[in-house]
Amino acid sequence: MKRRAAWAGLALLGASLGASFAGAWAPQPAPYAGPLFDAHLHYNVEAAAGPRPVADVVRRMQAAGVRAIVANSRPNDGTRVLAASPAVRAAGITVVPFVRLYRDRADYTGWFQDASIERMVEAELRAGTAAGPYRGLGEFHLYDSTNADGPVARRLMQLAQARRLAVLAHVDDVAIEKLFAHAPGARLIWAHSGIGGVPVDRVRALLAAHPTLMGELSYRPGLTQADGQLSPDWRALIEAFPDRFVIGSDTWVNARWESYEALMTDARRWLGGLEPALASRVAWANGAALFGVPDPR
Repeated sequence: MKRRAAWAGLALLGASLGASFAGAWAPQPAPYAGPLFDAHLHYNVEAAAGPRPVADVVRRMQAAGVRAIVANSRPNDGTRVLAASPAVRAAGITVVPFVRLYRDRADYTGWFQDASIERMVEAELRAGTAAGPYRGLGEFHLYDSTNADGPVARRLMQLAQARRLAVLAHVDDVAIEKLFAHAPGARLIWAHSGIGGVPVDRVRALLAAHPTLMGELSYRPGLTQADGQLSPDWRALIEAFPDRFVIGSDTWVNARWESYEALMTDARRWLGGLEPALASRVAWANGAALFGVPDPR
């Protein structure tokens, strides 16, 4: 009897180990293979004036299958360069230009109460770019959510709403509420969908409360698992709000440019785990619809 029980136990152990190995070696879904809309791209002075000439960044975007970008740069010269580049146009990459609020790094911490930032934004909007008018404001940072109530922050949100400009904001969940209080109808792209690890349920509540809020998914803690696929919570959230998420690279330092193709490969991996129509929405169609960019296929 003891021998029979021992054999039964070994059989159960073997079945369990077999299931574990089968799970570990389960085939991964094929990566998403369609066009990408990079909704969070910087061509900052450190790249533009240094190791990343336009030809290099165009090559990297082409290699990654990126066919449209939200360009926002410190200072705005980098965005204007991309917007005017024949190489970008020849590569079939659409530039959606945003006015960034930073002339230099010193502007990161005080822009929300600096009237000269507001004047700079107005001047940029009047001038436009070779790719057409600016389509949004940002990316901007608010390291303390109370600064979302700064006078310049309030007026720029109201300006964005009035002129149908999108806003790319690197802020916490409290600041999201404050920014919408100034401009309830603004089209707000939440950089990183809460980079500080805002709980998924809180992101869900904000999306439900604010129909013009979209989530950008670079640097998002907990988005994927060890196998590179979406975590169950994030899969469920994206499925619940299929038209509210976009992808991005956030090339804020040169190291991000050096790994640009790898970043997009990672995105294609988890996108491939979604139902194909939903993957296409998050990868391309949501950003394209927001800015009226035609399908490149």
